[in-house]
Amino acid sequence: MSNKVCITAALTGAVTPKDINEYIPLTPEEIAQDAYNCWKAGAAIVHLHMRDEAGKGSMETARFKKTVELLRAHKDCDVVICCTSSGTYPPVSSGERMAHFKAIPEIEMGSYDIGTFNWGCDVVFDNTPQFLVELAKCYQEYDVKTELEIFDMGMLGNAKHYLKTGVLDAPLYCQFVLGVLGGMESTVENLQYLVRHMPEGSKWSAFGIGKDHLPIMFAALALGADGIRVGLEDNVMYSKGVKASNVMLTERAVRVVKEFGKEIATSAEAREILGIKQLVR
Repeated sequence: MSNKVCITAALTGAVTPKDINEYIPLTPEEIAQDAYNCWKAGAAIVHLHMRDEAGKGSMETARFKKTVELLRAHKDCDVVICCTSSGTYPPVSSGERMAHFKAIPEIEMGSYDIGTFNWGCDVVFDNTPQFLVELAKCYQEYDVKTELEIFDMGMLGNAKHYLKTGVLDAPLYCQFVLGVLGGMESTVENLQYLVRHMPEGSKWSAFGIGKDHLPIMFAALALGADGIRVGLEDNVMYSKGVKASNVMLTERAVRVVKEFGKEIATSAEAREILGIKQLVR
């Protein structure tokens, strides 16, 4: 498994409108189909956000449930399903941020944004200590693998604290998010620093926002990442002047991983690497 790389496709996000890139999936039908297509292209994991009828971020459980049901209706598809716990602005209550994990047993992973910061120097991305403890208990109770989304070094410090105090369980799975204004800049130096300071035994993945997605992908592979993340949530362009689709970004990641001399992890292998129980159909 040391030569395997888990590709995550983050399909939608909570903000970017379809008029910027018409390939962004918004409805449960569109999201489920895109997730299936990305799995066929080589993604082991899909990271899901929902949108409401107006195209804005939604934490409505019914939308998550319909999307998951449509995706699992593809009987050949065993993709790992990861859902957000923070998909709206203005933010909703902590209960609404966790409701879908309690109602939909097919959700296998959940995002865990382990700190509060000024997102884009525009809005407060609020993740209080009380919410983080509550969310960790929810994930433990409902057998959801925690994906720590880490935007700066302070969040990695929080992770170490919660690991020491028993709020989080080892081994951690860290998803390093670089390039969001208010967090760490998207540089190879910053990624190296974060990787060097992870708790021993942690698994990790990384991605850069926008134009920085390729440099961070290459750096993550060079540093021995367990995974990389691509998708229209993070980057809407394939190259200058060329709009991306989720499948295009997934297919390129597959080529890059193979050219690097690594192998693409299947969804079953991703579960083994990350300590998620295997899917029983």
